[in-house]
Amino acid sequence: MHHCAVPGLKPQVRLLALVSLLNDSASEMIYPLLPVFLTSVLGATPVTVGVIEGAADGLASILKYFAGSMSDRLPRRKPLVVIGYGLAAASRALIAVAGRWPAVLTARLIDRTGKGIRSAPRDAIIADVTPPEDRGRAFGFHRALDHTGAVIGPLIALLLLNVIHVPMRTLFMIAVIPGAIGAVILAALLKEEERPWERGRPARIVNPDLTQSGRDARAPRSFYLAITAVALFSLANSSDAFLILQAHAAGVSTAMLPALWAAHHVIKSLFSTRAGALSDRIDRRLLLISGWTSYAVIYAVFPFAHSLLFFVVLFVLYAIPFTLSEGAERAWISDLVPAAARGKSFGIYYLANGLCVLVGTVLFGEIYQNVSPQAAFWVGAGLALLGAAAVLVVPKRRLSADEV
Repeated sequence: MHHCAVPGLKPQVRLLALVSLLNDSASEMIYPLLPVFLTSVLGATPVTVGVIEGAADGLASILKYFAGSMSDRLPRRKPLVVIGYGLAAASRALIAVAGRWPAVLTARLIDRTGKGIRSAPRDAIIADVTPPEDRGRAFGFHRALDHTGAVIGPLIALLLLNVIHVPMRTLFMIAVIPGAIGAVILAALLKEEERPWERGRPARIVNPDLTQSGRDARAPRSFYLAITAVALFSLANSSDAFLILQAHAAGVSTAMLPALWAAHHVIKSLFSTRAGALSDRIDRRLLLISGWTSYAVIYAVFPFAHSLLFFVVLFVLYAIPFTLSEGAERAWISDLVPAAARGKSFGIYYLANGLCVLVGTVLFGEIYQNVSPQAAFWVGAGLALLGAAAVLVVPKRRLSADEV
């Protein structure tokens, strides 16, 4: 098995990462402009913008669970991934022609439906084709290209709007192109490997979630402990919109915000693959603990950032916790579960993550508005430390050769 651990990642991993880059560059061309478009062009209120984003993200989280479970039972995971990316591309065309805000709400729901359908099956494919000793690097590489897309997108948008002066709606139409290309190349080129548990020997499926036989009860217990740790950190990981508000309050100009955002993603794209690969060599839990603890420290310091330079430094440092933990987190989840339950387990991971980020964002907003911004950031820091402590409770586990 060790022959896969040489520098070459599997072609499926590279292809999925490239499509992620194309899709993310398309969505990030639109995403920073959407609140402005909704309020100034279509006459929506800020509350409506909040409801649209909240409803869209909630829907995606729930769909991730069902799509992940379904992908374990379907003969192939690929159709769900292709449909998911196709819906995202279609949603951008709808935004471009939207005459009133409900059309944009519909488009956002279609986009998030696409994300909900593709995320867990896509991560399960990456785990399916990658041996355990290379999974951190594979997930890190996928995240790195995802973040590269998030750098390219806003820069293209800045170029088109400020240099070439295309209208906003034209920009939205242009954003359809990279996503559509991604969906087409995925449909044409993605090859799945045969799943070992499908070779006519169903007795080998060790999936206590489905059989309730308890033959491998340790796997789900350690998995659910891991999910609890992830959920605690997700409560701390509230919407980055508050950081942008804080940046604005600290004197960062509106024109500078996309540049700050791009810088944040540059750090993630440069170091995610390396951090993921590190998690293949040392205990993945160490990276999660260091990532989430550094998040707590940065969050605790945010309220004291009043000078522009201090804020810019903090915002760039804020990429570090995610760089350390994103690839390791997904690889850790795939380490803890049998192969036959992989899609479902990623679905549960995304559901817990998404719903807790929503709850955390509401909680943060309430404290930010009604107590103080400082209190909100400190509660976030405390929750992140709790998540890091909870990682220590999860036993280190190795799966048998049949399960990986």
